[in-house]
Order: sequence, then C-alpha cells, then structure tokens
Amino acid sequence: MQQFRKTLNKMLKELLNEAGKTVSGMSRSEEENFPDPTDRASLETDRNFLLRVKDRERRLINKVNEAIKRIDDGKYGICERCGEGISEKRLEARPVTTFCIDCKTEEEALEKQRRS
Repeated sequence: MQQFRKTLNKMLKELLNEAGKTVSGMSRSEEENFPDPTDRASLETDRNFLLRVKDRERRLINKVNEAIKRIDDGKYGICERCGEGISEKRLEARPVTTFCIDCKTEEEALEKQRRS
C-alpha cells in the first residue's frame, strides 16, 4: 500500500504543479488584441482546449485524493461493485481505479449499449 500511496502522492504533486503553472500563465498573459478575427478565434480555440484538458486534470486530482483516502480507510484495492480485490497489475496501470477489470469491462459494455 505504501508504494501505491507514494505513486498517488507523486501524481498529485505533478498535477498540482502543472495546474499552478497554468493558472499563473493564464493570469499573466496579456489580453491579445488581434485585428484579424481568425487569429482571435485561433487563440480562443487554444484556450478552450487548454481549459478542457485542465478540467480533466482537476477531475483526476479529485480521483487521486479519493484513492489516498481509500488507502487511509483500508478500502483501497477493493472493487466498489463486487467487493473483490482489484489486481495489483490493474492498480499499477490505473492507481485511481475503483473497479476490478471484470466489473469495469461489464460497465463499459453497458455504457456502449446505452449509446447504441
């Protein structure tokens, strides 16, 4: 568990570091005055993309914090759906996971059916 805690803390540190850089970069950036509407649209598109990426990172930060809390509570590595243990390989690949591979596969199949 200590190795997973170390991995999660490292992920959290990196994500928070990147978030800090983005916030300081966006707040420092001068409002560009582009006479060409295409240039302005390109800048806005780039900013919107960056914000979507950062929103995904924000959600990952929440998942990392939740995983650390599960370690503290003794629930880390236990599938939320079936209550069985999550394989170590799966946890190494995706330390924030809450489902074993069988339950996750089943969930994804159900989501795919709902979209169809």
